[in-house]
Formats: sequence, C-alpha cells, structure tokens
Amino acid sequence: MDKTLIIFKPDCMKKLLMGTVLSHFEAAGFSVAGCKMMQLDSALLREHYAHIADQPFFPEIERFMASEPVVVMILEGEGIIEKVRDLLGPTDSTQAPAGTIRGDYGETVMINVVHASDSPESAQAEIKRFFSDSDFIK
Repeated sequence: MDKTLIIFKPDCMKKLLMGTVLSHFEAAGFSVAGCKMMQLDSALLREHYAHIADQPFFPEIERFMASEPVVVMILEGEGIIEKVRDLLGPTDSTQAPAGTIRGDYGETVMINVVHASDSPESAQAEIKRFFSDSDFIK
C-alpha cells in the first residue's frame, strides 16, 4: 500500500475545511494511517523546506506555516501520491481548476489548503520527519 504525507495548512484549519478536504480523500478510497495535530516550529520548517530555506521569500512561508496549529496525516492507498496531487490541483491555487481542492478552497501559491508529498521518496522522508514509531497504535 502506498503512503503520502498530508499537512492541513493554517488556512485550511482557520477556514474549518479539514473535514471537507478529508472527505474528498476518503471518497477517493484513501484511508488514514496516522494523524496528529502539531504546532510547527522554525527548526522543523527549515528542515521540511530545506530546498527553499535560503530564498528571500522563505520567512513569509515560515511565518504562515507557524501561524496556526496544523494537522499532519499519513494517507494510504494504491497510487496515492499522483491521485492526491490530482485531487489537489496545481500548487498555485490561482491556476487550479474548479473542482480541485486548491481550485475550490485555495487562494495563492502559499495559501493553498494542503501540502502533499510529491514523490514516493519525499513521502518516505516526510513521514519520518513528522512521525515517530511512538505515534502509532500497535
């Protein structure tokens, strides 16, 4: 079973859209394999966004992602990474078509409701970044 990491971003939490977005994932046949609420700190955000942490716009992303508690979730299902990204639409919400999660609920490239892993390798690294073995019920 394939897995992906999802972050219900601060705008999703503030707009009370988590249940709505999760229902899209469940309707697509995906199941929740792990879930927790957390406040993201600078160290974790710098690690997660290491590929852009040296960019001049990073402090804005860091402020936004730390502005509200978020829910991080592991979803599983066959071919989930590509399917979730199709449900979400493009990262830039202004380019996302109606009927996609970002097209219906997002606002910008940053305020776009949900982060999702973009590859199996990213999913594996991101799941390890946000979850430890003690987070799972055995």
